[in-house]
Amino acid sequence: MLRFECDYGEGAHPKILERLLETNLEQTPGYGKDEHCERAKTLIRQACGLPQSTIEFVSGGTQANQIVIAAILKPYQGVVCASTGHINTHETGAIEATGHKVLALPSKDGKITAQQIAKLCAAHWTDPSHEHTVQPGLVYLSQPTELGTLYTKAELKAIHQVCWQRHIPLYIDGARCGYGLAAPENDVTLADLAQLSDVFYIGGTKVGALLGEAVVIPNLAIQRDFRYMIKRMGGMLAKGRLLGIQFEVLFEDGLYFQLGRRAVEQARRIRDAFQACGVELAFDSPTNQQFPVLTREQREALARKYSFNHWADLEDGRSVVRFCTSWATTPQAVEELCRDIHAICGQA
Repeated sequence: MLRFECDYGEGAHPKILERLLETNLEQTPGYGKDEHCERAKTLIRQACGLPQSTIEFVSGGTQANQIVIAAILKPYQGVVCASTGHINTHETGAIEATGHKVLALPSKDGKITAQQIAKLCAAHWTDPSHEHTVQPGLVYLSQPTELGTLYTKAELKAIHQVCWQRHIPLYIDGARCGYGLAAPENDVTLADLAQLSDVFYIGGTKVGALLGEAVVIPNLAIQRDFRYMIKRMGGMLAKGRLLGIQFEVLFEDGLYFQLGRRAVEQARRIRDAFQACGVELAFDSPTNQQFPVLTREQREALARKYSFNHWADLEDGRSVVRFCTSWATTPQAVEELCRDIHAICGQA
């Protein structure tokens, strides 16, 4: 069965495995204080245009979200996000387990707006009994979103402005950052993310690494003592170089960006195949996730050969499903899928 249900099921890019093998018996300082981590941080700082930013490596996305949010929020504060946000739907209460409430805002396309955030904050602070409710203390976005959609630079600027006016940090989850950067419609760079957020992370797990995320912290106040929180929450690896080596490989020759482009190109072929057959797409995703709306017969026929995610059922009996490509998805696999899409979903 060909799998299109996630974008991180494969292991790691061969260049990463080769470097890990080459450096396997090196004796280096632990806990991310080795030369590989330092070089990887230098490369990321150059890509972000932030020579003074702090960068820390952790093993996974949920761990990154837990650590960042716990490090920023005071005990009585919560984190604002879209109702479809990863921390609200797919992290098994990980954020609530830190003692902080997720303050979810409604969203049809996976995004929230500056106006929504401003309205939420105004409602809190104009409430005479606001001390009895959770204070909004952080805004969480993901780029791309859970629905594969992208914030534009103008949208991020507007949200950043509201956060700055309200003295609320802005945190951007970049688990699929490489795929967002690669989308032709995207107008946001790593340098933009660095300028328009207080913290963001560059996802490696989903974009070629065996595991690992690079947390980039432009905000000086958040930089201070951040490593204490990494240690406290079990995120500080003794063999920290294993994370640094992977990001060293991903960023030294632009491999990270190449892998993102490869996945997006294959996803667009899948999108074009569905559209050519008149299949509706639930969301306008320009990235590596595509959400066709299929009849029960179409879904069952494709499921005999392909693994993909069920997303939602519609009132008319159709279902929204998700097909994901990854850095390792082959053109041959996509070609085969496209042929079957035309055979199963095309007009007779």
